[in-house]
Amino acid sequence: MRFHIHTFGCQMNAGDSRWLARALRARGWEEVESDQAAAHVINTCSVRAKPEEKVASLAGRLAPVVRRNDPERGFVAVGGCVAQQKGAWFLERFPHVRLVFGADGLAGAPGAMQRVADDPAERLSLLDFADGFLSRPAYWEGERVPPQAFVTIMQGCDNYCAYCIVPYVRGRQKSRPSAEILAECRELAAKGAREITLLGQNVNAYGLDPEGDGTGFAGLLRAVTAIPGVDRLRFTTSHPKDLSDEVVAAFGELNNLAPNLHLPMQAGSDRVLRRMGRRYDTARYLSLVEGLRAARPDITLSTDLIVGFPGETEEEFQQTLDLVAHVGFESSFSFKYNDRPGVAAERMEGKVPEEIKADRLARLQALQDELTEASYAARVGAEADVLFEGASRKPDPDGGVSWMGRDPWGRVVNMPSENGTDLTGSIARVTIIEAKKHSLSAKPAGSPW
Repeated sequence: MRFHIHTFGCQMNAGDSRWLARALRARGWEEVESDQAAAHVINTCSVRAKPEEKVASLAGRLAPVVRRNDPERGFVAVGGCVAQQKGAWFLERFPHVRLVFGADGLAGAPGAMQRVADDPAERLSLLDFADGFLSRPAYWEGERVPPQAFVTIMQGCDNYCAYCIVPYVRGRQKSRPSAEILAECRELAAKGAREITLLGQNVNAYGLDPEGDGTGFAGLLRAVTAIPGVDRLRFTTSHPKDLSDEVVAAFGELNNLAPNLHLPMQAGSDRVLRRMGRRYDTARYLSLVEGLRAARPDITLSTDLIVGFPGETEEEFQQTLDLVAHVGFESSFSFKYNDRPGVAAERMEGKVPEEIKADRLARLQALQDELTEASYAARVGAEADVLFEGASRKPDPDGGVSWMGRDPWGRVVNMPSENGTDLTGSIARVTIIEAKKHSLSAKPAGSPW
């Protein structure tokens, strides 16, 4: 059967979608463009309201597509966080939605999709939370392994930050057995993956839950970096309260641990952080930044930020601006606060008017643009080792083929190749020749281009 997966949200969702696609291809299904597919999967995100609204809109628009491509068996499956939150609503609202599954239902989704495809009258719901991490085959056999691969190490979160819906839609934290993680990483490296990213809602807490097998996150990092063929290791996402001294030290001790870290700050006001339930203050956050830069002076940091949290004053927002400038984040993901159903902040007083949130977000993003521009401009003339992932989406201005990769700090680098040589999967020394808004342009190091 021909299928297409629409993915919203975080890297965890992207990794889940890639796994589901491999699992369906292993069953003989064919992955095609959206307008050609009879089976559509919408992998959803409910961290913010806008993606949730997009999901409902997309589900409605897909009805004529599935009817046209397979009037009898065509269907839509809705998975992920919004499905966990509103699964029954999708089944009631859209007759062509015949499967809903949450994060813990993902392992059973390929089989459920086969059942739905085989029986047009079948409608299924996989929304129960599991007691432990549900293992699943990697399905790499016969698949081309990309140069950069993603490995899930845990599921769920135990932090219950006041604004966050993740624990309610992904469940409590469950760590994956370390032996399974290492086996998958070894398989990926043997098949040609040169960079691995470890994924979890809070990777720093890996192994601290009852599902842990005695391996902590720092120990896992050391074990993965020791695997032959793993040239780079990254991980996301981190919670500052769980970032241990051992993990900080690892940045200075493990040469193939990439020198960049996404460390969500969320706000620069201690009062706002307390109301958010983050369980750290700005002094703790800055001490982590100091430790990271002492361990690895060239490390770059990115972050998440929320503006307009209930009760946030202009002075407190200014504290966020000051801290962002002080840390000098190379990039950030910033959002206006919005209520999510059932979380503590939904019931808080002092909601900030929309126009004030919009103004604060614009000012924050303008500051971040300045920081990013300065950081990227400082790279011009420098050399870096770039792992090329494939052809660039933007054509080479001279009519040749341009290739896209990332430097050790995670920046996107585009470079044409001599004689059109395919650079996919190679690591090449380059010289940065131009800084753009969100990427760098390069030439081969030592080249007269």
